[in-house]
Amino acid sequence: MDITVIGRGNVGGGLADLWERAGHRVDRLGREGGDAGGAEAVLLAVPGDAVEAALASVTGLGGKTVLDATNLYGGARPPAASASNAEYVKSITGGPTAKVFNTNFAALFPLVAGARATPSNLWAGDDEAEAVVARLSADAGFEAVRLGRLDAAAVQEGLAGALIAITGAGLGLFTYRMAPPALL
Repeated sequence: MDITVIGRGNVGGGLADLWERAGHRVDRLGREGGDAGGAEAVLLAVPGDAVEAALASVTGLGGKTVLDATNLYGGARPPAASASNAEYVKSITGGPTAKVFNTNFAALFPLVAGARATPSNLWAGDDEAEAVVARLSADAGFEAVRLGRLDAAAVQEGLAGALIAITGAGLGLFTYRMAPPALL
């Protein structure tokens, strides 16, 4: 799959590395922007308050499947009175959109492949994004677990703050696994 990653930080860079190892072609874009016209999927992995500027610097996003891995902290709000960053992304790109990869700690990405149980990767988004989310989650070592449609993205963005609070309360960085009782 041809993937454009917007953001070269821990999340964007870490996922790009994993996807390249899985055989995908990844184009990495930074602050200078670029063209995503040849991509089959786009990962948006920039600070949550930089979403508007990041999207404005990239061409070729119209109709693309976008995976939004952004988070908002410290009372920051989504742009343009949107309920979530993911819903704002969809309003700009018009393509299938998913909030995903925002509730996993990038520092643990290199360890996921060796985990005893496959960690979960929560996502909320459009039905049309499901196949891309499932494939790229699996290729990064995760199992996609759906939280709901795109209107649930705001709930997922709020959950990221809770997960960070858990790390600070003493657990440290962690992965999580959501599984039905039959798998216990």
